Amino acid sequence: MSVPIFLTVVAVVAVCFLLTTLMPLRLLNGRMAGPDPQLRRTLKAVRSGAWQPAAELLAAAGTDWDRRTRCAGSLAYSAVHDGDAWLKAWQAADPDHPDAVMVAACARVKQAWKLRGAQRAVATSQGQFDAFHRELHSARGALAHAAKVCPDDPTPLADTVWVALGLGYPKDAMADLWAEVQARSPHHFAAHHAAVQYYCRKWRGSRAEAEEFAARAVQQAPRGHLMTLLPLLVWFEHEEEGDSAGRYGMPDAIAMVDAALEDVAAAEGHAYLPEARHLLAYFLVKQGRHRAALAQFREVDGYTNAIPWRYRPWGKLSYRLHRSRAVWGALLTRR
Repeated sequence: MSVPIFLTVVAVVAVCFLLTTLMPLRLLNGRMAGPDPQLRRTLKAVRSGAWQPAAELLAAAGTDWDRRTRCAGSLAYSAVHDGDAWLKAWQAADPDHPDAVMVAACARVKQAWKLRGAQRAVATSQGQFDAFHRELHSARGALAHAAKVCPDDPTPLADTVWVALGLGYPKDAMADLWAEVQARSPHHFAAHHAAVQYYCRKWRGSRAEAEEFAARAVQQAPRGHLMTLLPLLVWFEHEEEGDSAGRYGMPDAIAMVDAALEDVAAAEGHAYLPEARHLLAYFLVKQGRHRAALAQFREVDGYTNAIPWRYRPWGKLSYRLHRSRAVWGALLTRR
């Protein structure tokens, strides 16, 4: 083979490799955190106006509360952002159906956050805040009703934690709400995630309060419930505010990641496992543990609706860049 032909082949291979690392073969899905064919089919169906698949999806989840919360949240988001004709049709056909009541209540919370917008407080207008608070007050009543008609399901209470965060519930009121959550599902991931946000410094607490809450949840939960993700979330929420580049490789951060990796290995089938994989992949890339990061990326490749990408203005690009770093790092450093 002549030198020009060889160089051409090398260039083509390099370009193809670069494209497949920077741009996953499938289009990036910004609505989901990982593959879930049943949920994806249902979301497509409700966008076309059919409510029956939504009812079937929630019924199939049974008492897998994490799964029900995941599905209800996705349906509520679709109702707010894609149109709620299917939800109104469901309510008209069966106005007392507990799951229809629950999804409608959760949609009020999604609507409130849509009205507020995703910007920091300094970039949010008073009008946005007023609309946000009005909608949250309405959502609070709807969620209380949903909690009554779904007496075992923690989903309405988990969304009420977001209301507590947005309206600034005092700590004693939050403690009372949390006792209700614990009575229904002591290791419910979505509720714990919302509570971590409540206790973070940027909302209603401090780093110490958030760390204490997360540590207690880890101590009380059996492996496989993904509670070890909470300390990572607390760390991320507070360290990302400043210059954290060197902190990812510190022993405490490495130990938290190792604990979460063990938890993830025992969490097969958990509804929030994809979210765990995204956060772990991010931390592992930052720690230079590229092969381990790549293993997590491969499980959720093509999906970006998770922290940290959800926090980024260009979340899909950030996902691609970190994924590329994992691929190249694994190839070049063998780590």
